[in-house]
Amino acid sequence: MDERHAAGPVVVAGEALVDLVLGPDDALDAHPGGGPFNAARAAARLGAPAAYLGRLSSDRFGRRLQSALLADGVDLSTAVLTDDPTTLALADVGSDGAARYGFYVDSTSAAGLTPAEAASVLPDRVAALCVGTLGLVLQPVADTLEGLVAGAADDTLVLLDPNCRPSAIPDEPAYRARLERVLRRADVVKASDDDLAWLRPGLSPADAMRDLLRDRSDAVGLVTLGGDGALVVAGGQTLAVEAPRVEVVDTIGAGDAFLGGFVAWWHERGLGREGLGRTDLVVEAATFACLVAARTCTRPGADPPRRSEL
Repeated sequence: MDERHAAGPVVVAGEALVDLVLGPDDALDAHPGGGPFNAARAAARLGAPAAYLGRLSSDRFGRRLQSALLADGVDLSTAVLTDDPTTLALADVGSDGAARYGFYVDSTSAAGLTPAEAASVLPDRVAALCVGTLGLVLQPVADTLEGLVAGAADDTLVLLDPNCRPSAIPDEPAYRARLERVLRRADVVKASDDDLAWLRPGLSPADAMRDLLRDRSDAVGLVTLGGDGALVVAGGQTLAVEAPRVEVVDTIGAGDAFLGGFVAWWHERGLGREGLGRTDLVVEAATFACLVAARTCTRPGADPPRRSEL
């Protein structure tokens, strides 16, 4: 184990929000959510020292988000409190268990994280920094996350999950340009086949990921394929990873759980950036991440498993 990496926390930066899940009878069921929020919970439930860096509202939903993070052992010393209302996402779950989203973000909690706020709470040492999702869309949090990535220490493992939501992107050219800049420092890029179809239309998922990583020959790509598992794109290879077969309730939070599972496995072994050259270890971590994501799909909402459930 490399103690340099084991000593630092996994910081997951970005949005926390509430998913309002629309049921078949048009009833709304509120679930804590947001990609970074879900990934932080997943990593903490699996034993990683996870810290959430983002804004949390003082309203009722915000207090619920805080309680959920604390209950899972997520460090909130990196969170910023605000009186802005909690950001909301409306999730319409289809018969296939897949969710389609609409977002209510104007003047809400997730968007307002400033560079100064982030700098004031960022730990001196960070083993891994995870960013992405709506945090790379909304302002000023998008500029804040880009700055965190650009300023990451040389021994900090940077993981990016774009988790693209085209309906929430007001300025597509600006978003794509920002993503390209973040990709230059990202060590691990996790993207779904849907993300890649939007980012690089006309390419296969593996080719699309290779194109995203074209400027980083030492980076690793993780392509999630739902029930078909994942692809590891690394070292000039594309390797398939199978997912366990489960009865799907819904897929909310599955990709976030995958990311949390991967970084928890990696951190547990004291691995950092240099470990990415071991493709066999990347495949092992991705296999574990597929298991974590599959378990998340067996219950409603973003409810990742604990270590004892695997």
